[in-house]
Order: sequence, then C-alpha cells, then structure tokens
Amino acid sequence: MNSAVIVAAGKGTRMGPGVDKIFLEVAGRPVVAHTWQRFNDAACIDEIILVVRDGMQSAFTELAQQFKLTKPHRFVVGGAERQDSVWNGLEALSPHSEIVAIQDGARPCTTEELIAATIKAAQESGAAVAAQPVTDTIKETADGKTIARNVDRSKLWAVQTPQTFRVEVIRRALTEVRTQKLQVTDDTTACELIGQPVRLVTSAAPNPKVTVPADLPYVELLLARL
Repeated sequence: MNSAVIVAAGKGTRMGPGVDKIFLEVAGRPVVAHTWQRFNDAACIDEIILVVRDGMQSAFTELAQQFKLTKPHRFVVGGAERQDSVWNGLEALSPHSEIVAIQDGARPCTTEELIAATIKAAQESGAAVAAQPVTDTIKETADGKTIARNVDRSKLWAVQTPQTFRVEVIRRALTEVRTQKLQVTDDTTACELIGQPVRLVTSAAPNPKVTVPADLPYVELLLARL
C-alpha cells in the first residue's frame, strides 16, 4: 500500500503577514487544492494524510467536497516544526502502508509520473527524492554582500518533493532526529543520520514551490499546461 502525507500546516511567512499561501487562488482553485488533486488522481497512491493547522479541518473538508477529492483521506494536526508535522502524518498512516510520499502542500505542479518514479525508486532503495541538477552559477558569500568563492555546480542538486520512503526507513530516521533533538530542513537530511542512501529522481518538468507572491504567475502558467 502506498500513502501520501501532504504537509499543509505551515504559516508561509515569506508570503507576507496575514497571508495563507496554500489558500491563495491560482488557476481557479487554492494552491493546496491543486496539490491534493495531483495525489487524489495518482493511481499509485492509495490514501492521503493531510497535515493541517488546528481549526482548519473544516476548510479542507470543504475543499474535498467542492473539488470532488474522493480518495480515502484523513486530517491530522501539524506540529511546532515541519519534522513534527511529518511525524504526526506518519503516525496516522494505515498499518498496511509500505511506502509513503511526503509532499509540500504548496507544490501544486507535481506530476503523477514523478510521484510514481519516486515510489519505484523508494521500493528499490528505501528512500528517494524528486530533484533537479543546479544549472545556475553558484557563488558563496561570507557576509551576504560580496562573493567569497565560486562553487562547483556539477555535483549540486536542488531537492523538491515528493520525498518518498519505505515507511520503516523514514520512521527510523525521524526517530533519530527526535532522539538527538535536532532540527532538519527536509526528510532526506534525517536519512543521513542513519546512513540511509537517498536516490535522486530527476524531475523533468518544472515542480516549483509557492514561496513568495512572484511565484504565482509562473505556477499559474504551468498549471494551465497540465
């Protein structure tokens, strides 16, 4: 059984005060509704866990009704940090779940092909992540004002979501994070703590995350092509 955990409990502070980015409308529906739809329609996903802020359950129920998101789903409340929200999502998985794809709620352009590819890679290796090779020239700075040195981009990849795992692997990895009282920026970092290799799965199509207002026109253009 394959599950998805959609993390939609963040505050999105970079979007501006009082703005809930996942509920901003783009291409006729809220950002998170597009994300949910991708996993609702993906044949390789059997259930969806949505991690939401407490008090927002009714808003998500309305989304499901409005956009006919009928795949089995449950809501759980997010935690203080993203890793806590992911943990809460994992705790809500079906006991039959073997593979879990963890997805940013604000990443609405993920294709079914990419979801399926990360699932296949995770089945084979235990952990996989959607990613793209870095194509821009990268510079390092010490003070945020001047360039300190050039960074070789040939070995650099920008990771995205889904980040997909055998369930027992990501549970073990996040247990180690919690035991060491660490904070990690994504789930693949937790795998490094237990020596778990993570397979890179090339994201052939653009798969951006909505982070700042300027992202919305680009995302709308991409969604129009899906």
